[in-house]
Amino acid sequence: MALAYLGLGANLNNPVSQLHAAIEQLQQAPELSLSACSSLYASKPMGPQDQPDYVNAVVAVATELSPAELLMLVQGIENDAGRLRLRHWGERTLDIDILLYDDISLHTETLSIPHPGLEQREFVLVPLAEIAPGLYLPNGKEVAALATNIARNGLDIIAPAVTMQD
Repeated sequence: MALAYLGLGANLNNPVSQLHAAIEQLQQAPELSLSACSSLYASKPMGPQDQPDYVNAVVAVATELSPAELLMLVQGIENDAGRLRLRHWGERTLDIDILLYDDISLHTETLSIPHPGLEQREFVLVPLAEIAPGLYLPNGKEVAALATNIARNGLDIIAPAVTMQD
């Protein structure tokens, strides 16, 4: 079994509900075992500022899926949510990114692990450190230290962690 961390984000069509629905789908996927979910965080858009604020979370999943198979699964969940990609770094109905997959580094045409920019994104580092404070990136950097030292840019908890179903 591999341990993967997924970043979730949305800023369209009731983003809190979008994230709750995505987390529920992840919990129900027979190929995954959801082991942790961060609080929900409000964050400023990374790209164009003429869009609504985002809601973000990070979840941990155990899986026997390969990284490519996991990507296909999460893209299916995005599509089920009516994923819209209107512009680069623009508004999204739902975005699910594979942040980490065990301690591998992988770079293909369709997938890069660790996720590019992970170390510069407070809306990923802070919730990741919340659920995995002792985690180290494949490059040896400690997630908790990175999260402590990154500018928060208005990042704020807006809802507690989603309770895991048995």
